[in-house]
Amino acid sequence: MAKRSVATAPSLGPAAVILFGATGDLARRKLLPALFGLWRSRTLAPESRIVGFASEPYDADAYRRLVEDALGQEALGTTEERTLFCRLLTYLGGDFAVPADYARLQADLEGAPPDRLFYLAAPPPTYPAIVERLGAQGLARSVSGAVTRIVIEKPFGSDLPSAQQLNRRLHRHFREEQIFRIDHYLGKETVQNLLVLRFANTLLEPVWNRNYVSQVQITAAETLGVEHRGVYYQGAGALRDMVQNHLLQLLALVAMEPPVAFRADDVRDQKVAVLRSIHPLTPYQVHSQVVRGQYASGIVAGQPVCGYRQEPGVDPASRVETFVAARLFVDNWRWAGVPFLLRTGKRLARRTTEIAVEFQRPPQTLFADTMAQGKLEPNTLVMRIQPQEGIFLRFGAKAPGQDIRVVPVEMDFGYGDSFGATTGGEAYPRLVLDALRGDATLFIRADEAEAAWRLVDSIRAGWDADRGGGREPASYVAGSWGPAAAGRLPGRRHRWRQD
Repeated sequence: MAKRSVATAPSLGPAAVILFGATGDLARRKLLPALFGLWRSRTLAPESRIVGFASEPYDADAYRRLVEDALGQEALGTTEERTLFCRLLTYLGGDFAVPADYARLQADLEGAPPDRLFYLAAPPPTYPAIVERLGAQGLARSVSGAVTRIVIEKPFGSDLPSAQQLNRRLHRHFREEQIFRIDHYLGKETVQNLLVLRFANTLLEPVWNRNYVSQVQITAAETLGVEHRGVYYQGAGALRDMVQNHLLQLLALVAMEPPVAFRADDVRDQKVAVLRSIHPLTPYQVHSQVVRGQYASGIVAGQPVCGYRQEPGVDPASRVETFVAARLFVDNWRWAGVPFLLRTGKRLARRTTEIAVEFQRPPQTLFADTMAQGKLEPNTLVMRIQPQEGIFLRFGAKAPGQDIRVVPVEMDFGYGDSFGATTGGEAYPRLVLDALRGDATLFIRADEAEAAWRLVDSIRAGWDADRGGGREPASYVAGSWGPAAAGRLPGRRHRWRQD
């Protein structure tokens, strides 16, 4: 297939980007490389400033060396380019809760470009203090025709009350249009292409409903364990870490109605409508529609691995879930009765994130007297988000030979094959660029975050109410596809995709 050209983004005006948590893993591995890429493509103006804010006692030169080394380890650009980029950097060592340090930040921004982007890549418990200090110092205001925006990393709260409290705190100092709640899954090409696939192709939209779709499966599987995040994971678990944001965002994009236009609020209005159509679950529904598990020791990629309870920083008696599977229903006209099957877990058999739309099986009367009787597979449209982004359609075709024998075949579209490596797999450059230019289409609105937490909290409440032994997560062997109990969720006529 011929390669297609990839459009480049228009250049931005100069801006000041302030990274809270500037020495952390996220900043070094994702955000600074994203900013370097934007600068290298001349999308980020050379007059821009990047200010690192963290507690480590670096001076500006030491911080530049840290960033230059991090970019070098990722083999990004040339040595000269990395050195030139790092001249944009300054550093402010301080405490996220100390007002005097924000006065120093304000003084440091004197002479910097007036457009500002505050990026909260610090630990989530520090978010309230940072927001309050920015507001108290007057740094949240947009003045003299300039714009000020704030980006907030997940998790956005730990439940509905904490998310509502954080929203109230943000809205005391920032307008909603200044706030960008980020979910990096929404920056991936296939996720964005889902909207194009649906709304720019008449082939699919007429059958995108309960009359033709049998079920939708959304899977985010990892082969890794909790790694160095054991302490964080103890307070989060798979439900909060993955379902509340990533998986429910993908569900909303699959199920949403066509927006009036491809504008931020038009798209997000439709996503919120989907999330509100998924009613909070009762304890009985949680028991019958949700399965949680925790990985035990096993073999992954040919190597023995320990169980979750043996991971560093994990309570040896922990009941935190590392796997969640759920059967949800979108209670509206388009999707009534269609199960949406969500599955996520660590230490599973294969790393993959995908959306699979399975269509109704065709009537088989025509093939009743052939070898194909009872063997017709349903048509399935699969959107692969990682590791290789692409889309494939599975349908039935006649196998060569004198008899009519129907076998499943695939039409496969890969981004690398069609567009080359220039599309990339990283979501952060796109999302950072959108935040800088004020496009909130791929970011989460306040009511959207709260609607997702409302559903997730009902699941946790159901687990807490289950006194019949269900409070202990089901154990599953590392390297498997999760607890056996999850196999019942698709129903007798369906099964989880494992290929």
